Amino acid sequence: MKKLVGVLLTAVLILVIAGCSKEPTPQDRFAEYINLWNQQKFDKMYDYLSNSAKKKVSKEEFTGRYKKIYSDLQITHLKLTFKKPKDDNQADKEKADYTFSAKMDSLAGPISFTYKANLKKEEKNDKKNWYVDWNTGFIFPQLKAGDKISLNTIQPKRGEILDRYGNSLAANGQVYEVGVVAGDLDNSVLDPLSKLLKMSKEEITKELEASWVQKGMFVPLKKVSMEDKQRIAQLVALKPVQTRKVEARVYPYGKAAAQLIGYVGPITAEKLEKLKDKGYTAGDVIGVRGLEQVFDEQLKGTSGVKISIKKADGSEDLLAEKSVVDGKNIKLTIDADLQSVIYDEMGKNAGTAAAMNPVTGETLALVSTPSFDPNQAMLGFTSGEWKKLQDDKQKPLLTRFSQVFAPGSVMKPITAAVGLESGSIKPNQGVAINGLKWQKDKSWGRYYVTRVHSGSPMNLEKAFVYSDNIYFAQAALKIRKAHFSAGLKKFGFESELDYPYPLEVSKIGGLDNEILLADSGYGQGQIQMSIVHLMSAYTAFINKGNMIKPILLAADKQGQVFQEAVVSADHAALIAADLRRVVADPHGTAHAADMKGYPLAGKTGTAEIKQKQGQTGTENGWFIAYNPEKPDLLIAMMVENVQKRGGSQIPVKKVKNIFTKWK
Repeated sequence: MKKLVGVLLTAVLILVIAGCSKEPTPQDRFAEYINLWNQQKFDKMYDYLSNSAKKKVSKEEFTGRYKKIYSDLQITHLKLTFKKPKDDNQADKEKADYTFSAKMDSLAGPISFTYKANLKKEEKNDKKNWYVDWNTGFIFPQLKAGDKISLNTIQPKRGEILDRYGNSLAANGQVYEVGVVAGDLDNSVLDPLSKLLKMSKEEITKELEASWVQKGMFVPLKKVSMEDKQRIAQLVALKPVQTRKVEARVYPYGKAAAQLIGYVGPITAEKLEKLKDKGYTAGDVIGVRGLEQVFDEQLKGTSGVKISIKKADGSEDLLAEKSVVDGKNIKLTIDADLQSVIYDEMGKNAGTAAAMNPVTGETLALVSTPSFDPNQAMLGFTSGEWKKLQDDKQKPLLTRFSQVFAPGSVMKPITAAVGLESGSIKPNQGVAINGLKWQKDKSWGRYYVTRVHSGSPMNLEKAFVYSDNIYFAQAALKIRKAHFSAGLKKFGFESELDYPYPLEVSKIGGLDNEILLADSGYGQGQIQMSIVHLMSAYTAFINKGNMIKPILLAADKQGQVFQEAVVSADHAALIAADLRRVVADPHGTAHAADMKGYPLAGKTGTAEIKQKQGQTGTENGWFIAYNPEKPDLLIAMMVENVQKRGGSQIPVKKVKNIFTKWK
């Protein structure tokens, strides 16, 4: 029995030793190689190469080439497949060959191929094993020694931003690229060139001394608008200076639409890191502000990419190709001519103005002043120009139509609507109000609500005509906090407008005490509105109580109801009639806008901006108006710092001028 056990143990030991000393098969070795390749462990793959392959390529070259190619071509979803043959009699030979398949995605689309791999049995470190007889065909079958991989990118044509009539607000045009011929620049020319290009002498010298520059070559220095004819003439008068026309983004309406449209600029490294998975590359331009930024992905289009192998004889083998897709045009409801008229009327005033069709909801103009030159912004501001813009007290970089402001008395029709619906306001009931200031009781301390015109009793119509703060303050207190807040939310306060251009949400703010509630009734307190929301709110008085959704894209459906029945049709008609009286009545605060043959209805407002109650602050003047007989144009305007300059009469006169030019 012991002898039998000993024999069995010996046999098992022999089998184990035999198993351990068994040479690896070529298919197992190649399967290991394929596995490493799928993991892109190129340094370990190199260890599987034959001696003859290693003589052709070093480990550093091998790993570096794979990494560079896969990085440059943005290779993803790499999948190498090798199916082991069932009956493989190559293990007993000195050479073996197997077919494998490769699939991958690239910048230019999918790439796939099959290739035959040759393996050799070689002895290394006193052990025999199988090694891959690698060549450049393993990367791509068409790639031979000495060939180069070519990556060509075709930039798409950026989509244009158009107004309602097809006029370009952001177009693909041309600018002058100004440069000098290397080696011809005399020091005497450097100083005037520096001043004309707004570049330092050091910056110009640095460009001319770049490593790629050779004598006689044109060296581009700066792009200049084709409209800047005087500067171009002065530049070309300098002997070594040359110009050439190059494609660039241009903004035909300049400052008038700068805040709305924005501009493009070179993509930053930070942006590229965030957007590289969306097809952006280092050479792209990207929307920096405005609608250029909002719709950048649609405007940008998709680059065409061609990956090919350039052969030594000049021929090419195509690996993958993706066709260029131009960007989409964005057509707006904006009327570019009206935009320009409103911008010109605003003049040097800081403020915002907007226009819409109150029946269809189409936004016809969005203006913010002061503004900046988007064409120069696209070409690039100097550090000094940029600092001047940032330090300007009138804030030309601020997009005011997207901001919220205290609306002042243009809020009163909304308060009236909430009060009428709740039954807190009886339109024909006279409210006794004595004097120019009022407080509920002594608990208000030294705080009073004030008004400009005295008169008693005061009904709703008179309160509108004279813009009586005290009447609407008392109305808000009668409505009470809960009903007032609910009514304002019905009008869209505290809700985001579904609008292409990002807008701040209009706020109710605090109604925690009676003073805040009273002040909110006439548009002070902590009430804040965007000018777009203000226009939308007023559409309820034109559309039988329904608030119309403001739209900006020509493709959007017109006449959408944003909030249904925010006020009854009867109450909407009552408020509309009172708004007409504000302009028509000789005592009305907007009577200066009354025009023969073209009736306007509207409301003025003066919002005081102050840090604390009781203090004197700056004032913003408001006016919003439309023709009730032909309600196809609603214009709202806010002018900052109107104190001691005429108050709300400044926007009243300006809005009247716009209607006069446009009717």
